[in-house]
Amino acid sequence: MKTTRRNFAKTLLAAPFVAASLNSLASVAPSENKKSGHKFKISLNVYSFNQPLRDGEIDLFDVLFFCAKYNFDAIDPTGYYFPGYPAVPPDDFMMTFKRQAFLLGLDISGTGVRNDFANPDKKSRDADIKMIKEWIQAAAKMGIPNIRVFAGTNPHEGFTRDQVFEWMAADLKTCCNFAKDYGVIVAIQNHNDFLKTAADVDRIFDMVDSDWLGLNLDIGSYRQSDPYNEIEKNIKYAVTWQIKENVWINGQETPTDFEKLFRIIKESGYRGYLPLETLGEGDPLEKIPVLLEKVKKAIETVES
Repeated sequence: MKTTRRNFAKTLLAAPFVAASLNSLASVAPSENKKSGHKFKISLNVYSFNQPLRDGEIDLFDVLFFCAKYNFDAIDPTGYYFPGYPAVPPDDFMMTFKRQAFLLGLDISGTGVRNDFANPDKKSRDADIKMIKEWIQAAAKMGIPNIRVFAGTNPHEGFTRDQVFEWMAADLKTCCNFAKDYGVIVAIQNHNDFLKTAADVDRIFDMVDSDWLGLNLDIGSYRQSDPYNEIEKNIKYAVTWQIKENVWINGQETPTDFEKLFRIIKESGYRGYLPLETLGEGDPLEKIPVLLEKVKKAIETVES
């Protein structure tokens, strides 16, 4: 039988998962993935090497080779570590980095910048928007599917949280509308800054209401209540993660229960990258393999 768009749609509708509609196949929300099952790909957030990168002891290419050595699926290089940041790096640097990642069998799962949309100063926020737009274009050149941004840390004296949410949503919508033209998702991070709770995340997503806004779900930054409950509430928005050694429970840093975490992620049907990020004291050359092994064992247990 000749395959037509209509026959293809019927096949999808007869499958174990149900397509939302033929016209919306290209914009299925992350929460819809549950219908087609989960898929995990392990990435490394380059912030794990923050100090040696800042000190010039290593560079991004060293981290690429490290990721290849330990068979990560991908690398997540934050923009801070590219030459010239906050300006985007030269094209030849980006293309060389992209080529080397490909030759090492690594995807580039995301990147990120530092911004502050809680700042009442519109000129400052406009400068951040300009910078984010430039990095969206850079991400597209390197084939990077998402760019992390922050809500912000400005204390915004004289303005209510409601007012901040209003201008923050408008700024994010501007970024998302721009990112759409480049096929790059804007991934806002819950970073225990202006966005502290799952309810805060829900609110900003409701206000922006864009298919091009996703969540960089930072498991270590829900500190007001049970982090696993907060993750379950927000996981529907997740397009990338920061998987950390510790979460916060009752005001205390507590080792992450990786089996519990990955059962939650599996049940959600998440399909995509799980970037690991180590923080605090210790040599990342030693800490990262330990974290990677814990994560792999937990995933094996959850999937067995």
